[in-house]
Amino acid sequence: MKIPVILGPTAVGKTGILTQLGNEFEVVSCDSRQIYKYMNIGTAKPTKDEQKKIKHHLIDFIEPDQYYNAYLYRLDALKIIEDILNRGKIPIISGGTGLYFDAIYKGFFESPSSLTLRSYLRKLENSQPGIIREILKDVDPESYLKIHQNDLKRLIRALEIYIISGKRMSDLIKSQKTVSPYDFNIIILDRDRKELHERINLRVELMLKDGLIDEVKNLIAMGYNKNLNSLNTIGYKEVLEYIEGKYDYEKMIHYIKRNTRRYARRQIIYFRGYKKAKWINLTDLKDPIKKIKEIIFD
Repeated sequence: MKIPVILGPTAVGKTGILTQLGNEFEVVSCDSRQIYKYMNIGTAKPTKDEQKKIKHHLIDFIEPDQYYNAYLYRLDALKIIEDILNRGKIPIISGGTGLYFDAIYKGFFESPSSLTLRSYLRKLENSQPGIIREILKDVDPESYLKIHQNDLKRLIRALEIYIISGKRMSDLIKSQKTVSPYDFNIIILDRDRKELHERINLRVELMLKDGLIDEVKNLIAMGYNKNLNSLNTIGYKEVLEYIEGKYDYEKMIHYIKRNTRRYARRQIIYFRGYKKAKWINLTDLKDPIKKIKEIIFD
């Protein structure tokens, strides 16, 4: 049987679906934010009750200031998938971080890296906003067009690769060979846009009601730097700016909702790249569990 994969934009309802699948499954999370400890509310991490209904792996195991990337995720995820299979269970990969799933699905191309250069490029961007994209446009126009203008991490990575190796990241990606010991059955959950946006807006309000602001304050009180990559997460960064007095409470809510909707749109665009995936629109679908199991066990 192919390894089942359930992807979808934020707030589409992935966790609710997973908890109804049954105890023959175990979830291998592919969410680059839910990996962090102490960040539960703002990342919509499965609750303890939800985790009792279906076991989750690769969530809540990294310190907010600990380095972790997609390559390390691939190593961890492949080990866990093998372990689940050896115990006679069915691993199901699920989340919203396409890059993490690609780490398992496609593997990685070999490329040099330099933390010093990366730090310099980030400082350069901070002093001259937009400069990284402008440089990348000249040296690797294909990556310039493919990488979202707000995805500074990948923009810097593309430029870093070119500076060190003289090779374009876009060319390296084309030349890479898909290396995975498994075949995958990819399912992508979606909803009508109006409904998805309403769910996002409601989720943001519930997060704030559940104590998101206190969660952010607690992270800072624990000594975590506000500039950490982990805290550069939608919900956390807006709350941090609210705490610093950059805008009022209502404006903070507006920004979190808006930025989350924009993020969901980017996720959907990314998922469209999986040409063999089966899309399921949950809006008006009476029995999504039956439909998903039909696809998994087909």
